[in-house]
Amino acid sequence: MDWVVSCGVGAMRTRRPRDITPLLSYGYRVNIGEYLGRGWDLLQPKLGIFAGYVLVLFGIGLALSFVPSVVRLIVNTIISPPLYAGLFIVAHKLILEEPVEFGDFFKGFEKFGVFLAAVLVPSLLTFLGTLLCIIPGIYLGTAYSFTLLFIIDQGLGFWPAMENSRKLVTRKFFPMFGFLLLLGLINLGGAILCGLGLLLTVPLTYCAMTVAYMDIMNQGAS
Repeated sequence: MDWVVSCGVGAMRTRRPRDITPLLSYGYRVNIGEYLGRGWDLLQPKLGIFAGYVLVLFGIGLALSFVPSVVRLIVNTIISPPLYAGLFIVAHKLILEEPVEFGDFFKGFEKFGVFLAAVLVPSLLTFLGTLLCIIPGIYLGTAYSFTLLFIIDQGLGFWPAMENSRKLVTRKFFPMFGFLLLLGLINLGGAILCGLGLLLTVPLTYCAMTVAYMDIMNQGAS
């Protein structure tokens, strides 16, 4: 994990809100290949528990398929944000070289309301943007991609986290869009493999996103 130390991410353990003005003023580098490589390095030692958790998520989805569609939609909308935030939480802990347990995946429920708002509000805005024109929807969907990580790393409320994510991603929108598009294609490949590939590609996506966020934030501190 020498690359973690060299990135200086240990400075983020305080979880204090950080000023992103230098990143907005001077920009930052987006190293897509590096994020994927480091994301795999982060995932590999804990691949078993990540895959196990994704199986749990699949199991929850399967169980919900047996309930009425309206109930399924409501329950899925409510529980999905904290459940998927758990993937970021564990990846974040791994980068900080903190011990990780399977139960950490469920710690998103400790900030249930914040994570729920942090997913529903951007999703609504993205949906409205897509209705008006596809391009605003694509922009907002990309711009809010770091929202959950700002909450996890810095303890921000959902709106400040959304705004920080939007401003930061907008500064390098096209490279970030390309990064997210590549992750989407990787997951599409995982889905094609009878869905079993998602046991690998979903955790890789969250690890690579976490690595990207931490690397970019560290550039503002250098």
